[in-house]
Amino acid sequence: MEYMIMPLKRYFDFSGRSRRMEYWMFFLFMMIVYGVLITLMVAGAGADSSGMFSGVAGLLLMLVAAALIIPSIAVQVRRFHDQDKSGWMALLNFVPFVGGLIVLIFMLLEGTHGPNSYGPDPKGRDSADIGDYGAETGGVSYR
Repeated sequence: MEYMIMPLKRYFDFSGRSRRMEYWMFFLFMMIVYGVLITLMVAGAGADSSGMFSGVAGLLLMLVAAALIIPSIAVQVRRFHDQDKSGWMALLNFVPFVGGLIVLIFMLLEGTHGPNSYGPDPKGRDSADIGDYGAETGGVSYR
């Protein structure tokens, strides 16, 4: 549960690194919140002839979406930092058709082991944890 709300605690923090767990748990949190609000909106449209309940739920959905956009971008930038890539790569989301898919693939990739130019490893690993075959083969065992 802590990982779901951690990006809200680091609202405007675009520096440092974030684990995949933090990104995906926050994504799950957002989908649950959006799902509940959309369900309320749809249920309100069918139950209330004036549409007032549906309108309130829709307004609440827009407010929540506006409030969550900054932490969602920030956690995505920190995920790119975890892979030792610039946070500006988040702009790939604006490339039509394939940009979102490219960003999705990057969000699925593991971060660099040990510290990188954006900070220490959020998993607490250092470069010595890779093992005796890590530096020469990029962490892949050929045994």
